[in-house]
Amino acid sequence: MLIAVEFPVTLDLFGKSFLLHPFMEGLGMFIGMRYYQFLKWKDTESLGHSNTLLIVIAAGLGAFLGSHVIGSLERPVELITAMNKWRYIWLNNTIVGGLAGGLVAVELMKKIIGKKESTGDRMVFPLIVAIMIGRIGCFFTGIYEQTYGLPTDCPMGMYLGDGYKRHPVALYEIAFLMVLFTALHIFRRKFVFQNGVLFQLFMLSYFSFRFLLDFIKPRATVLFELSTIQITCIIVIIYYIYLLNNEHLEKKYR
Repeated sequence: MLIAVEFPVTLDLFGKSFLLHPFMEGLGMFIGMRYYQFLKWKDTESLGHSNTLLIVIAAGLGAFLGSHVIGSLERPVELITAMNKWRYIWLNNTIVGGLAGGLVAVELMKKIIGKKESTGDRMVFPLIVAIMIGRIGCFFTGIYEQTYGLPTDCPMGMYLGDGYKRHPVALYEIAFLMVLFTALHIFRRKFVFQNGVLFQLFMLSYFSFRFLLDFIKPRATVLFELSTIQITCIIVIIYYIYLLNNEHLEKKYR
């Protein structure tokens, strides 16, 4: 039996209606942080409390700034013509910019405090879980935020609130992240690798997927028929291909 969904989905709390999307984003961040703390508690290796705190703060600030900067540059004409540019920047964000901004900020902080070892592997699975939960909220927002796909006649097309069957790109991303979560777990069990390789594989995989996904999303092209998000993805992909080419993996024998 099919269940009709009226987009956007809202929550009724205290006599008022709230979009499900921000609730799911908050829930994703909360669960992701609890998952990260659990893994940190189990991990015997540590950079030290003060260094860890500085890196976490840098990651958070970088992610915040990157998310809004890249998100607002996704449609440059709208940004230029916006009456209140600060409000426009505040209202536009993207996980691609958040991950890229967090990456830049962490690498800068590590240079400042003189740390060379990678700090990202422990964050991989909490990040995947947090993004998946947030994408549930994206899906249930339908076409009322810019996280939907182009119209399509393919069997996977869904009605998201405007009378057109569209690619449910949020569901595609959730499915991809579930596969990636499993694949990285298998990789971790079967191979011996240097610290940081797991995070590098996550970033390379996720940004490659997002580069392709943007072709079936409404987008404004800014250079070579590519969107701002796709250009950001290419830069990150090249960076991580370079890093992974310098890593050496050994298969575990059981």
